Amino acid sequence: MDKRKMLPKRPRMDSIRGPIANGPLQSRPLVALLDGRDCTVEMPILKDVATVAFCDAQSTSEIHEKVLNEAVGALMWHTIILTKEDLEKFKALRIIVRIGSGVDNIDVKAAGELGIAVCNVPGYGVEEVADTTLCLILNLYRRTYWLANMVRDGKKFTGPEQVREAASGCARIRGDTLGIVGLGRIGSAVALRAKAFGFTVIFYDPYLPDGIEKSLGLTRVYTLQDLLFQSDCVSLHCSLNEHNHHLINEFTIKQMRPGAFLVNTARGGLVDDEALAAALKQGRIRAAALDVHENEPFNVFQGPLKDAVNLLCTPHAAFYSDASAQELREMAASEIRRAIVGRIPDCLRNCVNKDYFLAGSGGVGVGVPVGVGVGSGGGGTAPTPYSEGMNGGYYGGTQAAHSTTAVHDPPALPPQPAPQPSNPQPPITLPPINTSDPANHQMKQESSDVH
Repeated sequence: MDKRKMLPKRPRMDSIRGPIANGPLQSRPLVALLDGRDCTVEMPILKDVATVAFCDAQSTSEIHEKVLNEAVGALMWHTIILTKEDLEKFKALRIIVRIGSGVDNIDVKAAGELGIAVCNVPGYGVEEVADTTLCLILNLYRRTYWLANMVRDGKKFTGPEQVREAASGCARIRGDTLGIVGLGRIGSAVALRAKAFGFTVIFYDPYLPDGIEKSLGLTRVYTLQDLLFQSDCVSLHCSLNEHNHHLINEFTIKQMRPGAFLVNTARGGLVDDEALAAALKQGRIRAAALDVHENEPFNVFQGPLKDAVNLLCTPHAAFYSDASAQELREMAASEIRRAIVGRIPDCLRNCVNKDYFLAGSGGVGVGVPVGVGVGSGGGGTAPTPYSEGMNGGYYGGTQAAHSTTAVHDPPALPPQPAPQPSNPQPPITLPPINTSDPANHQMKQESSDVH
C-alpha cells in the first residue's frame, strides 16, 4: 500500500491564511523561484531556514503541483504574470517577492485580499538606471550612437561638411530643460546628474509633498501638460498602472515642444508605440531612446517601431551591473527570509500591498522555527486600497517602484535562534509540467545542483 495515501489530507486554506504547519513530506517551508533556474545567490541566504526549488516556468500552468500546494514563499522575475486566478492556484503561499522594482505583473490587490504579501526590491540599481538614463540622453543630444555606427560601417569623414551632414541634429545641452515625470529614487538621481551637465530640471509628480523641489534645487510643475510644454527632453520615471497606460500618446505628444527628445527607462506601457513612431517620422519628436518596451523581448523587425527613424533601443538592461545584479537577488532573498522567521507583513521592509490586508492580529508567521513569528490571521474591517493615480499612490507609507530613498539590505540576516537541520537540503528541481503527457503530472523530486 502506498504510505502516502495514509497521510492526512492537507487542509484547504481560506482567504485569510493562517500559520503553516509542517506537513509530513517536508520538514521546512518550501520557497520557489517561479520563472528561473539559478538559485546560487539565494541559497546561502535561505538554506538554513527553507527548502529552495526552482520551476523555470512561463505561466502557472507550468508550475509543479507540489509548489502550488506547499510553497509558502515565491521569488519571481518579470517574465511570469500572476493574476487573481493564478494566485488562487497557490494553496499555502504567504509572500511573493518580485526580483526587481515594478510589480505590474502581479495583481497586488487580489494578493493582499488572499493574505499574500507582495514585496519588491526598490533600492537596487538606482545608480545604474540613472547613469543609463543620462547615457541615453547624451546619445540623443550628441548623436554618439549613430556616429559610431557610421564609423563602424566604413563611412569616411574627410572634412567638416561630412561631419555636419552626419551629425545634423546634434544639440547643446546647457540651457535646455529636462522634464522628469516621477521624482522617486531614480528620477531624483537623474535630476542631480542632469544639473551637472547644465540642464534646467523640472519635474511633475503629484504624489510628493511640497518642498521636495527646494531640497533638490529643482523646479516643480503641477500638470503633465506644463511639463511637456516646457521640456526640451522628457524622461519617464514613474511606475505603470491602469491610469497611466500610454501616458505618452498621440494627444500628449502634441503637447510636447516640436523637436523634443523622449527617454523611457521606466515601463514600456507608458508609451504608445504607434503614436511615437508617427511622431518620429513627422519630426515632432526629434529622437527617442527606449530601454523598456510594451512587448518584450523587443523585436526590431516587428511592430510599429520597426521602421522608426532616430530611435535608440536597448534590451531592458538599464538596471544591470555585476554589483546591482548581486545586490538585487540578495535583497529579494533577505525579504523572503524575514517573512519565514518573522511576522507578515510587520517584519517586511518593502511590502507594497499592506493596505489590502484585512485588519488582523498583527501578522501571520510562516516560519518553521518554534516560537518564532507564529501568529494568526484575523477578520476585521474591509481593506483600504491605495490612492490611485500616475504612480499608483505608492509614495508615502509603502515602498514604491521608484520612490525616494534607496534601501540597501544586508546580504543575509544574522542566524536566528532556531533549530538548525543537520543536513540542509539542496535545491529541488521541479520540471515544468507538459500538460499533454499525463506522466508528467507525477511529481519527480530530485536533488540536483543549480546551474
